Amino acid sequence: MIQGHGGNRQLLADRIGCRVEDIIDMSSNLNPLGPPERIHTFIRDNIHLIHALPEPDAAGMSKGFADHRGIDPGCVIAGNGTTFFIYTLPLSLGTKKALILGPAYADYEDACAALNVKRSYCMTLAENDFVPDLDQLSARARHADLVFICNPNNPTGTLIGKQDLETLIRRHTDTCFVVDESYLPFVPDAEDVSLVALTHLPNLLVLSSMSKIFRIPGLRTGFLSGAKALIRKVMVHYQPWSVNALAQAVIRDIYNHPQEILPFYRQTREFIVNERRAFFQALTGTQGIRLFDTFTYFILARLDRISAPKLCSRMADDKFLIRDCSNFQGLSHHFVRFSLKTNEINQALAQSLKRALAREQG
Repeated sequence: MIQGHGGNRQLLADRIGCRVEDIIDMSSNLNPLGPPERIHTFIRDNIHLIHALPEPDAAGMSKGFADHRGIDPGCVIAGNGTTFFIYTLPLSLGTKKALILGPAYADYEDACAALNVKRSYCMTLAENDFVPDLDQLSARARHADLVFICNPNNPTGTLIGKQDLETLIRRHTDTCFVVDESYLPFVPDAEDVSLVALTHLPNLLVLSSMSKIFRIPGLRTGFLSGAKALIRKVMVHYQPWSVNALAQAVIRDIYNHPQEILPFYRQTREFIVNERRAFFQALTGTQGIRLFDTFTYFILARLDRISAPKLCSRMADDKFLIRDCSNFQGLSHHFVRFSLKTNEINQALAQSLKRALAREQG
């Protein structure tokens, strides 16, 4: 467990001899604009909520999500982050064989391994810009009980269209599809791509995260939605009080004030589009690196003349922590990932990369 995760600011700070606050973490996938000030204020004003037990099933939090997304509250469960559900699903669904569309978040495999579930990958390829071969995925899905699809995908940033996914899911009614939409809120027109409303599909479960978009990973909040029959299976293994009282209250407050939250979504999406374009432009013509197109704010890159560990070490000299992707299944020690922040930091990262790569040319 946790072997597939990314950078550690404290470890890097200790290694190079600086304060952890001096490390610029470009390895974690969190909203560069968050959290909204409303969340900070709410937490300060409501810290007393930790003095009492929360709702055991976080029903109020679930209802906020259901009302916001226009689905039956019986089709959603609130949990202690999406990872909570990832580790619960293979057990709840009695999974024997799992298929993962990769390269992907390591916890899909780790969750299956913890329960001795057989797992395999349907890998996307760099030479195809990591665009999934849906025919191949469909052929492989026929032999699996459970399929994990991250959409948009971490770490590649690719996105599968709603109609394509729905067609795939309808084609394999004996296979349960788990579509992880943790990064979808960052995509323009995300509401038109999301599968959350398709609760009539009996073999679909959707993961939705609040941690990334609102930059509150420490509160551990997420949702699982889908057909009621599937939700009931998961609830059998649901642990009471899984979501703490403060987290539940914060999420309820978010959904109670859409007039503040929806503009935050729009601002975030516009910011990411602009910063992504600027970062690509800043590295145009730079030798030794290829940036892959992405629908998100994190960018996967392939290195031609330097290894990922070596580049990470050089970037650390400038106090940048970037994601070495060597431990992603399907990637090698020539892949790294950057998660964008402010324009100033992003441009500083681009210049640091140019210097590090230029040393290799010389």
